[in-house]
Amino acid sequence: MEFKFTEENLQKINRVLEKYPIKQPAVMPLLYLAQEQNGWISVEVMQEIANILEMDAEDVLGVVTFYTMFHQKPMGKHHIQVCTNVSCMLRGGYEIYNSVREKLGIENGGVTQDSKFSLEEVECMGSCGTAPMIAVNEDFFENLSKDKALQILDSLT
Repeated sequence: MEFKFTEENLQKINRVLEKYPIKQPAVMPLLYLAQEQNGWISVEVMQEIANILEMDAEDVLGVVTFYTMFHQKPMGKHHIQVCTNVSCMLRGGYEIYNSVREKLGIENGGVTQDSKFSLEEVECMGSCGTAPMIAVNEDFFENLSKDKALQILDSLT
């Protein structure tokens, strides 16, 4: 299955490339655009970005696998990340994670049957002073309890 950027995203790519003296450092902005368009980063997406940036697809893969914000498989409409690192763990991170997991009926990395939700246990989202926290796509929720986290899930459409 071939991947091509939309005309609108190709225009965005041209504006991004103008900011760099060489193309390769633009890999992260292009990955963000691709994930926004495609929903995840497939092999075809990585190959297209490698072609545009005149770099090896393996180097693009290295970026994709290093950063947790890039998904290598389709995720749910609402991607739920629950921090269980030390500060969050000490303040109920695992209780929140287990409650969300049970409510959604999926395990870590799973996607609900209707593709509405996906779940990921993460190490740290940098909110140690306001732990515990979750992220829903790009929205962050801090100082949570199990009940507040479940209320957030119930509010998502």
